[in-house]
Amino acid sequence: EREFGRVAAGLKKRFPDMPVEYGFLEFSAPNIHMGLNSLIDQGVEEIYAVPGMLFAATHAKNDIPSVLTTFEEKKGNVKVAYGNELGLHEAMIEAFQARIYESLGLDSNNPPDQLYDTMLVVVGRGTSDTMANAEVAKLTRIVNENMGFGWADTVYSGVTYPSVGEGLERLVKLGFKKIVVAPYFLFTGRLIKRIYGYVDHVAGQFPDSEFIKTPYLNDHEKV
Repeated sequence: EREFGRVAAGLKKRFPDMPVEYGFLEFSAPNIHMGLNSLIDQGVEEIYAVPGMLFAATHAKNDIPSVLTTFEEKKGNVKVAYGNELGLHEAMIEAFQARIYESLGLDSNNPPDQLYDTMLVVVGRGTSDTMANAEVAKLTRIVNENMGFGWADTVYSGVTYPSVGEGLERLVKLGFKKIVVAPYFLFTGRLIKRIYGYVDHVAGQFPDSEFIKTPYLNDHEKV
């Protein structure tokens, strides 16, 4: 929650003349209704709602639009426009690659010619939405072609397959001595800790390979 709040604070600084609030769909406060009501209290009549999610699965496609539509119908005098998820925007890909370079101790502004001795494993959230899962695999392909790893593959933290633990156990058998595990997540939480725990477990089983844990995206700022 604190990290998402920092993102909202950063947007407020970037757009000082535009009221900015945020809200969560579930589990945490402020919820979406609280954020919307705060904007209305400030005199806003037209609201742009943007899902702070990497890919469009059930929440972004169905749950959030339902909440916004119900709110708009109930209020009557406010218009709510719904934006797109973050997706595979060029800036998001650049931020992800910067995190990977950072974990390797390399300068993203002066990258090496090749990383053929290293394997990249991208960890996606994993959902019941096939297209959202496919977008993670697409990200892996893009990053691998941009950065030049010897091999790259995708695993998921839940719902779909291959899972992080099972995927790593299979991929390590390809023989790479250096394996970068990069979670494509905006913020930390139990899932990130669980992912890193799986990495440590597999690393203990295969001591001849070096496992490198890439930081999650967080509120990355391009400099």
